[in-house]
Amino acid sequence: MRRARVVTRRTVLRSGGIAVASVPLAGQLDVTTEPVTIGPGDPRYRSLVLRGYNRRFEGRPEEIRVATSTEDVVRAVQSAVRTGRRLAVRGGGHCFENFVDDPSVRVLIDLSGMTAVDYDRRRKAFMVEAGATLGEVYRRLYVGWGVTIPGGTHPDVGVGGHIAGGGYGVLCRRDGLSVDHLYAVEVVVVDRAGKAQSVVATREASDPNRDLWWAHTGGGGGNFGVVTRYWFRSPGAQAALPRPPGSVLTFSVDWPWAKLDQETFVRLLRNYGEWGERNSAPGSPMGVLYGEFGFTSKPSENVTLTGQVLKDSGGERVLDDLLGALARGMDVRPQPRTSTMTWLHATRHGFGGGPGPFYRIKIKSGYLRRRFTDEQAAIAYRHLTRSDFDHPHGHFFINTYGGQVNAVAPGATAAAHRDSIFKVGFLTGWEDAAEDARHLAWIREFYREVYAASGGVPVDGTFINYPDVDLADPRWNDSNVPWHTLYYGDGYARLQRVKRRWDPRNVFQHALSVRA
Repeated sequence: MRRARVVTRRTVLRSGGIAVASVPLAGQLDVTTEPVTIGPGDPRYRSLVLRGYNRRFEGRPEEIRVATSTEDVVRAVQSAVRTGRRLAVRGGGHCFENFVDDPSVRVLIDLSGMTAVDYDRRRKAFMVEAGATLGEVYRRLYVGWGVTIPGGTHPDVGVGGHIAGGGYGVLCRRDGLSVDHLYAVEVVVVDRAGKAQSVVATREASDPNRDLWWAHTGGGGGNFGVVTRYWFRSPGAQAALPRPPGSVLTFSVDWPWAKLDQETFVRLLRNYGEWGERNSAPGSPMGVLYGEFGFTSKPSENVTLTGQVLKDSGGERVLDDLLGALARGMDVRPQPRTSTMTWLHATRHGFGGGPGPFYRIKIKSGYLRRRFTDEQAAIAYRHLTRSDFDHPHGHFFINTYGGQVNAVAPGATAAAHRDSIFKVGFLTGWEDAAEDARHLAWIREFYREVYAASGGVPVDGTFINYPDVDLADPRWNDSNVPWHTLYYGDGYARLQRVKRRWDPRNVFQHALSVRA
């Protein structure tokens, strides 16, 4: 993307000492090769500032640099470093905390102009620019080459931060995490002298930059530099990535809240948990099923399990096995709604509930090595049915995990949690800022009570792509387990070494960034 500019008259406004082109008058169109730089005087400014997912946070950058190449990113980073301004980078804009949308960020690098997907013959790998969305990556890889990466379920999520945090989704139980197929990454970094430059790091054992590649296999975004490109190639393959199924069986099952008292709710979670314990080992035939069990707070009418099974792997049989397990000891036996569709069509739909974009949002997470106890399930029931929180956008979800994710050794990537069977989320969304305290209190109390036996946090670990600054706050984490151990396990010391080498000036920072 390059800027089309009207040239009959051009003035310059100044905002914080930064020169920003004003809106020109109508006239002759001249296409320039300058990268787009947008400041507060530009009518496009507010649209780009508000492109973030979470309305709790809003930035006020002096300039937004819309990059279309790695060179654009290098220049933007160099400008920020030279002038001593804090910078941040935005891909899809789905960060749940204020790592990007914060008034202290003065330069925002927008990667929405970097969306190419191609095959790199020299590296024998598939190249994806960091501004592409997952939906577009899936479409282009599949239409062009019949392959995919096992990434997330929401097609509008940006690939840049998703991959850096590990990347999981529908195919992860069959094919592992996205980062298990990451061959190389290009990152714009800043050296000790303050010089910005791009570096390509690969997983090759002989690569002197390999530690930078490793840090981007689950070390989280905004820590070491600006990712501009990824290359994907499955280990042991010369030019291959996983091939998705031709068709999938999608399913959705509802349990009415009106028929779930505490006893039956606890039984339902126990059944789901026990099924996960039995069917989440690497190579399990049930690894072709992915499910998201979403429990939305009353006054919503139902709790809902959604997901999909690979059709060419005995989809109906696998789904029947799960539904049979869920029905044990239950009087309520709902009928699933199923649909067979092509895999590519299914990727456009996503899964689960949630408040959607442009709400005020708070999220918390956890991994599970074993199912929730009955006591924890009873706590979840109480918070989801509280009469003093009658809001339809309080969510608790338990997503299937494990399978081939657990076939990789914990230290092989920065994604440390390789022994889990579920990934859990606590989420609430609301519109009115006056409701902040009420919603934050609900989710914090819910989370702390579920994990009361371990100091208010899940010692099985947490997911860096669902960032939660409360984990670094002793008011909400009195477990004596620091936030970085919850996210990175034993890998944090190694991430610190990467930080010291590649970001010695701490240019790339936020509330949960790796500390050198």
